[in-house]
Parts: sequence; structure tokens; C-alpha cells
Amino acid sequence: MSDWVAGARPRTLPAAVVPVAVGAGAAVGAGESFGDGVVWWRVVVALIVSLWLQIGVNYANDYSDGVRGTDDVRVGPMRLVASGVASPSAVKRAALASFGVAAVAGLALAAATSWWLIAVGVAAIAAAWGYTGGPTPYGYLGLGEVFVFVFFGLVATVGTTYVAIEGVPAVTWVAATGVGLIACALLVVNNLRDIPGDRAVGKRTLAVRLGDGRTRHLYLGLLLATFLSVVACAAWRPWSLLGLIGVVAARRPVADIRGGATGPALIPVLVVTGQVQLVFGAGLAVGLAVG
Repeated sequence: MSDWVAGARPRTLPAAVVPVAVGAGAAVGAGESFGDGVVWWRVVVALIVSLWLQIGVNYANDYSDGVRGTDDVRVGPMRLVASGVASPSAVKRAALASFGVAAVAGLALAAATSWWLIAVGVAAIAAAWGYTGGPTPYGYLGLGEVFVFVFFGLVATVGTTYVAIEGVPAVTWVAATGVGLIACALLVVNNLRDIPGDRAVGKRTLAVRLGDGRTRHLYLGLLLATFLSVVACAAWRPWSLLGLIGVVAARRPVADIRGGATGPALIPVLVVTGQVQLVFGAGLAVGLAVG
């Protein structure tokens, strides 16, 4: 069981929690401007959707990369298929089951709010599978960051606010942009670590396409843009500036990236970037809620 938990990659789950927290904060701060206030059971269900979609993505990537052989030589954490701990068919079933949980929870939200959410859910699951699966995985073409920004930034954050109050204040879109940017930073540093191995197997991630130096600049730019989005949110809700406490947590990974950390030395950078994401998200969520 511990191998399956590790295969779900718990350290990536902040990418699923933060957008829901920020979206809920934006909903709380709207007060009763969009109806009768926040419907909290919908927020909980939105969290279930987000978490199981993230877990499904992780298992799907494990399966697809494993059967393609692109995970045979890894610097990062263990993968189920590549290590031989689990069969490809078992990991594939785990991915489909995870997507199934997300789909059922999403269907409940659609029934309670608007049926157009079904189309959004179908697109999210299709994009999750197509990241490394299918005949032309777009993650191998350098487009993974687009998926992360759209679905774990804009869609998850705005979608949470919508199901909570059936409306979307303008500040939610700005906050969702910041959430998407920090999620992309997490993927970028992961792919920076994997450049040598990905290049060797023909996996053309954005990091491989940009090269080591420009990928480091991209990571730093994403962090800067994330915190600028916090400042922009303050134009609507001044307490949003609480999100800037993430700057303190970002000092270490910024120093390591600028210092040229490579290979295994980037694993702690990935971990701390996840912590930055959580601190930023918690601060922004509370700030949006307070107003």
C-alpha cells in the first residue's frame, strides 16, 4: 500500500488543494453579492474533484511514461511501472478509477449548479490523460505547462468560486492566474531536474526545448509573476497581500536555482516550491476571504 501512496505523489497534491482554497476564499469575500452566501458542501466536493483528478494524472503519467520506457532512468521519486512494483495494467486501472471518482463528484456539482460543468469535466479528464498518454502526448511537445495553468489554475479556482456562490467576482480570475503560475513553477522545476533524462529519450518538455539556463529564468519569472498577481488582487481586496508571505518561503528555492543546483539537488527545490505554493495559497485565500 505504501508504494501506491508514493505512486500517487502526495507532494504534488498542494497543486489540487490551493486552487480550491483560493476559490473558496474569493467566494467568502464576495459576501452575499452573488446570492445566499457560500454553499460549503459544494466546496468540499470541488476539493474531491481536484484531488482525485491530480491523483489520476499522477497514475496516468506513471503508466504512460512507464510503458514508453521514458522513466527507466530517473533522478526523482520512484515510479510504479518503471520500477516494476506494479504492472502497467494495474496502474492504468488506478488512473481510470481516480478519474472516475472525480467524474462522479463533478457530476454532483453539475446537477446542483449547471450542466455545462460536465463539458468542463470531460475536457479536464481528456487533457489529464493526453498529457503523457495517447499517440501524441502533448507533455512530450512542451505543452504541459498549458494544461497545468488552465486546469489547475483557472478552471479549478474559478470553478470552485462558481459552484460555491454561482457567480464569479472579477478578482477570482486574477487570483486564479497566480494559482496557475505557481503550479507551473512546480512543473518547471520538476522538468528542469529531468532535462538530461528527458532529452535522452526524446521527451521534448518545455524545459528541454528552452535548455537549462532559460528554464531557470522561466522558474524565477513564474514566481515573480505569481506574487505580482497578489498585488493585483489587492486592488479589489487589500488583505490579499497576505499572499506575499510566500516570498519568505521562496528565498531558498530561488537561491538554489540561481546557484545552479542540478539533478538530485533539485529535489529539495521541488519540495520547497510545493511549500511556497501552500503558504502563498493559504495567505491569499485568507486575504480574499477577509476582503
